[in-house]
Amino acid sequence: MTDPYQLLGVPRGASEADIKKAYRKLAKELHPDRNKDNPKASERFSNVTNAYDLLSDKDKRARFDRGEIDGDGNPASPFGFNPGQGGGAGGFRPGAGGAPPNFDFGGAGGGAGDFGDIFEGLFGGKRGGGFTGGFGGRPSPKGANVPYRLAVSFADAATLAPQRITLGDGKTIDLKLPAGVETGTQMRLAGKGQPGPGGAGDAIVTIEVQPHRFFERVGDDVRLDLPISLAEAVLGASVKVPTVEGAVMLSVPRGSTSGKVLRLKGRGFHRKTPGANGPRGDQLVTLMVDLPVDDDSLVEFVQGWPGKDKWNPRGKLDV
Repeated sequence: MTDPYQLLGVPRGASEADIKKAYRKLAKELHPDRNKDNPKASERFSNVTNAYDLLSDKDKRARFDRGEIDGDGNPASPFGFNPGQGGGAGGFRPGAGGAPPNFDFGGAGGGAGDFGDIFEGLFGGKRGGGFTGGFGGRPSPKGANVPYRLAVSFADAATLAPQRITLGDGKTIDLKLPAGVETGTQMRLAGKGQPGPGGAGDAIVTIEVQPHRFFERVGDDVRLDLPISLAEAVLGASVKVPTVEGAVMLSVPRGSTSGKVLRLKGRGFHRKTPGANGPRGDQLVTLMVDLPVDDDSLVEFVQGWPGKDKWNPRGKLDV
């Protein structure tokens, strides 16, 4: 297994913030939706997700740094010591050569059955004198974590709508999205991973917020370009506007121009840390005056408009 630090491209002394930043950058680059014709990108996405899962867990990171577990979170060796250092059990090193000469497994004949008894003892079995802990008193290892990807619609992410995910065993679980959810957010489901001698691992769910065809996220706010007619801009009007929670009415001030931004309070994403501005962001509505094409009556009106040559909308640009 490749070193998780190398997978994320960070040094061993990297801070939690640097590790998270590196993961988010790679997750965006390797996202399967951006690399539909590159299966290797999907594989790398899974690998960097597993690497982040390990390094974002303080306990697992410390154990990896001490050489107790590998990049998959599994024990570095079944006996809890480095096979290359020849320590423990009279210098026995597990390898292709099997047991060393004169190593007594505790049975009359020292056969393979006795070797199996030792492993049953190491990993929580009842045989071999009832020993249920790990070697040297260490706990038995848990099963591997299992990564999942969950696509969440833009509106569901903004409103924190409950989500349902189907696990590898066919069971479904309802998830409650956290405030501040975004692409790359991870949710841990304890005990929903692979089974192991010390208990099941966890399911690690990585959220992927799907893009919207006309909404755009800016921080905790939602931005929308809203087309309005010339009459609505000139005379003012009450118009229907889509939001992540359904349509609402919005008052367009008289004399509005393209680029004017109106604000709908509390119609954005739930903030991770609510502040003075409230628990949610806002919806920022940018007005865009949309003129009809080939409208002869409008052309005739503008041609006869006395003020058409008296106003310079580019005056502020010194031209």
